Amino acid sequence: MAIVTSKLNNGLTIVTDPMPHLESASVGVWVNAGARNETTQEHGISHMLEHMAFKGTKTRTARQIAEEIERVGGYLNAYTAREQTAYYARILKGDMPLAINLLADILQNSTFEGEELERERGVIIQEIGQAEDTPDDIIFDHLQAAAFPAQAMGRPILGTIDSVSSFDAEALRGYMRAHYHAPAMTLVASGAVDHDDIVRLASEAFAGLTSQGPVTPEAGTYAGGEFRAEDDLEQAHLSIAWPGVALGHDDALISQVYATALGGGMSSRLFQEVREKRGLCYSIYCFGQSYKDCGLFGVYAGTSAGQASELLKVVAGEMAAMEGSVTSDEVERAKAQLRAGMLMALESPSARCEQIIGHLWAYGRLLTQAEILDKLAGIDAGAVRAFAGRAAQTGPMSLAAMGPLKKLDSFEHIAARFT
Repeated sequence: MAIVTSKLNNGLTIVTDPMPHLESASVGVWVNAGARNETTQEHGISHMLEHMAFKGTKTRTARQIAEEIERVGGYLNAYTAREQTAYYARILKGDMPLAINLLADILQNSTFEGEELERERGVIIQEIGQAEDTPDDIIFDHLQAAAFPAQAMGRPILGTIDSVSSFDAEALRGYMRAHYHAPAMTLVASGAVDHDDIVRLASEAFAGLTSQGPVTPEAGTYAGGEFRAEDDLEQAHLSIAWPGVALGHDDALISQVYATALGGGMSSRLFQEVREKRGLCYSIYCFGQSYKDCGLFGVYAGTSAGQASELLKVVAGEMAAMEGSVTSDEVERAKAQLRAGMLMALESPSARCEQIIGHLWAYGRLLTQAEILDKLAGIDAGAVRAFAGRAAQTGPMSLAAMGPLKKLDSFEHIAARFT
């Protein structure tokens, strides 16, 4: 059955993706507001708002919200990203009215009661502390800050202890008033769903949303730079990056093929050369992050203190070699990995929801599976070699490094290897 899209009078977009053979469904509301929409004074408020949405409404306590969804065996959760915040549920097919009602309630009627706010503030501060204790996680926040300094795009999603400690209920309400409007929201449901039923339920449940237009965040301006923290860790954690491609860019799919061939699996060049042949690390991989107007492409690795500089030298050599020597076999293998991932995701209603919202956010429309697979099939070794030639030449390097770093080369010396 076909994916169907409707728009309510207030501007809320509704997309349904029926999978009639399932007994369950996923439904979520994606809000086009995340960490990059925050002012300096609001740093971390998107994430705190996501937490507080579950802590009580005008008609339900936090416990009642949890009990109602779990009474039917359902699951309710949320996450905050740099450009969007998502609230979603997984339920059996007969419980869609409850799921939509709960989502609408927390997105329109949250009270941000004082005792709950103080309790959740403490939880988030613990979450920040846990992230700080996880170097292979927090290093990406430091890399983001080095790449996009002094701007919302470069600030960590969780906020800081100081910023989180400053938010009160009115600050949360003000942020909601500014960003949580129907035209900035999309409701997506996949699985055992009926489009007309979803539209009817959403029309009633989300009638209180305003039709105010979306707020445009400040542009993401890549600058590049270095973050380096000497720490008493077992390993040196290293992440390097350059400007990547924005969402919807013509090179977006080529960049994924390139990243997969270079460092996307056990057969990739970096895994084989750096780990298997030389034993320089346990973990190494490429990553790419695309946003509306910018992106990052990079490599992460964890290694011993004395091998960090050698590892980066090998990575530089492998990236340089990609331009002239990437083979058709490597490209076809990378394409097969991406194709399998896309097709396997079709078996999960939750993954299908994420895929739908990703298309709408990147392209402003839904892409058919055939369209994506045709684009992927058309990428050959020549296109990947051409992309490889400019991958590290799109702007200055960004580097984040944590751990025992006394033997790590200077930033200038490392950057020179990749030019």
